[in-house]
Amino acid sequence: MSAATLMIQGTTSDAGKSLLVTALCRWLRLQNILVVPFKPQNMALNSIVTEDGGEIGRAQAVQARACDQPAHSDMNPVLLKPNTDVGAQVIIQGQVLGNMDADVYHDYKRIAQTAVLDSYQRLADNYDVVIVEGAGSPAEINLREHDIANMGFAEAVDCPVILIADIDRGGVFAHIVGTLDLLSESERQRIKGFVINRFRGDLALLQPGLDWLEQHTGKPVLGVLPYLTGLHLESEDALPRDVPPNRYYEDGKMNIIIPALPRISNHTDFDPLRLHPNVNLRFIGPEETIPEADCIILPGSKSVRSDLDWLRLQGWVDFIHRHLRYRGTLMGICGGFQMLGKKIHDPEGIEGDPGSSEGIGLLDMETRLAAQKQLRNVQGTLMFSKSAVAGYEIHAGLTSGPALAHPALELDHGPDGAISQDHLILGTYVHGIFENPSACTELLTWAGLKSTQKFDYHGRRQASIQRLATAVSEHLDTGKLLALLKLKLVQS
Repeated sequence: MSAATLMIQGTTSDAGKSLLVTALCRWLRLQNILVVPFKPQNMALNSIVTEDGGEIGRAQAVQARACDQPAHSDMNPVLLKPNTDVGAQVIIQGQVLGNMDADVYHDYKRIAQTAVLDSYQRLADNYDVVIVEGAGSPAEINLREHDIANMGFAEAVDCPVILIADIDRGGVFAHIVGTLDLLSESERQRIKGFVINRFRGDLALLQPGLDWLEQHTGKPVLGVLPYLTGLHLESEDALPRDVPPNRYYEDGKMNIIIPALPRISNHTDFDPLRLHPNVNLRFIGPEETIPEADCIILPGSKSVRSDLDWLRLQGWVDFIHRHLRYRGTLMGICGGFQMLGKKIHDPEGIEGDPGSSEGIGLLDMETRLAAQKQLRNVQGTLMFSKSAVAGYEIHAGLTSGPALAHPALELDHGPDGAISQDHLILGTYVHGIFENPSACTELLTWAGLKSTQKFDYHGRRQASIQRLATAVSEHLDTGKLLALLKLKLVQS
């Protein structure tokens, strides 16, 4: 018997779809229901390696954690990783298919739908409930042909839909009514209710609007979720917006800056630093003045050579050399590690036009990009402290050169990365390296922090997921939610 299925769609991007799916997954799991997340199509540069050796969006991995399940490629069968404004790397059921321009992929979606439905069916055959996350908005009428991300999927599997809208953006009633107006009659009938997200204030003042909305649409408001201050969930794609501007340069804290590369990937690597009580972390965008810092981190990139050109145009390369002369520290992760070498070669045009680029030249090594992507979960130790590390590799480059004779990590499969002779520069291919509290402490000490405390990032994330489950219990009509899923809780 196939699982009960419920889909969450949003009036806009960042309306709270990922949040609500995570919340429902944990709430249902706490009711001893075997639940699993699913996102048919995701466009994101934050990804993770699954237990079956595939690659999916980071948000689905968080949702899997909320279900107490390991991340699996079937949870996000189509992942699009943009490498230009009009093209992306297409990943099907965890493995790279190739690069496609938007118009080519639009035609390919009819084929991709087979993978989507196959993955969904495998999950539905093995779980009690599937909670599905849409992408963007179902009202994007230019993308409705061959849709596999929103209503096209909902109609294919015949599941009910909840529409979530963000009141903090303003215009929440227009967002909801406008979305309904742009749907077909069968799609409108599929929406069984609304959730209002990120509400601040007195709910009594909102009630007349909720009453009007129910009367106007004939559909119920299933609840109003409050604005949960301090909540942390890994971002699906966009850089975090919630870094208070006055945190930078507080006394006694380490100042770390990261260039906000045009194709920055896996910036969730730095969430443990962004939340760390001893760290002030700041992403520096285009045309911003680059501030002095204790440590610079070059992040991952989906287009290493073009992002390296951007760094030069923005003045970062000269700034990095001066930073090192003053004994500041520098770290590169994945694409950022590749940038530290002398050359980056892309003879097959994996990330753009074929060719080679000069690296920053700080480590004696070169990288050659190849079609075969390295995907693996890893564990090991830091070479300079023997602290345990765990993370994952997602890269299409093979790096070689004398610099690798001084690795930064010793992993189960062998050495990784490099550390300079003066110990001011460290590079690694490992994402998630800051999540282990001991490794994070040792890396911050290496970077120059005199006194630091261990920060339990995993505990913070778990606490946030639990807060979401509590919010479902306190603010949503759980009876109606269960009715949509045709479930009845067994009283213990």
